[in-house]
Amino acid sequence: MILTLLTPADYVTTAWSGGTTTQLAIEPAGALYADRDFLWRISSAKVELEESDFTALPDYRRFISTLRGDMTLSHNGGPALTLRPGDIHCFDGGDRTHSWGRCTDFNLMLRKGAADGSMTALRIEGETGFRPDRETECALLYCAAGSAVVRVGGEEYRLSAGESILVREISGECLWLDGAGGTLILAVQMRRVRQ
Repeated sequence: MILTLLTPADYVTTAWSGGTTTQLAIEPAGALYADRDFLWRISSAKVELEESDFTALPDYRRFISTLRGDMTLSHNGGPALTLRPGDIHCFDGGDRTHSWGRCTDFNLMLRKGAADGSMTALRIEGETGFRPDRETECALLYCAAGSAVVRVGGEEYRLSAGESILVREISGECLWLDGAGGTLILAVQMRRVRQ
């Protein structure tokens, strides 16, 4: 496995109508979100408006969680769903999605028919193992709160809040995460869909 520690200095932050968005990783490397031709994208957005509408992304399936604050969502005028830090919700990027609440969110976008993946919240108390799925080609561990030590194959990485580890060339090894109570890691896995 190849692990790369990413800090906020490695991320790309831009403004949007409701606040700022920070891109942690995108595939292929160098792809532009604005072109809407990426395979997958991981980002975090600061929502500074009390109410906002999500950008329509009909070619993408989305996973969302919050890092700070609560967010209430409604898709296509349907019932409202409230997300708190660590709660994860999957939805169609083409849905008309309205949100309420100022927060910082965390997003995974997967191109329909080309990429698949998942997002999982890991609440760390002591040592916890995380083994990527066999089909996973790339994973990212994002420290949403607290801090953790990540160990794999004799290597050790210290992960603080706001930092992440990008994992490529998945080998089936288990990554061991050790942190104090209150540490929250969002684990994201991605793979290409073979046609």
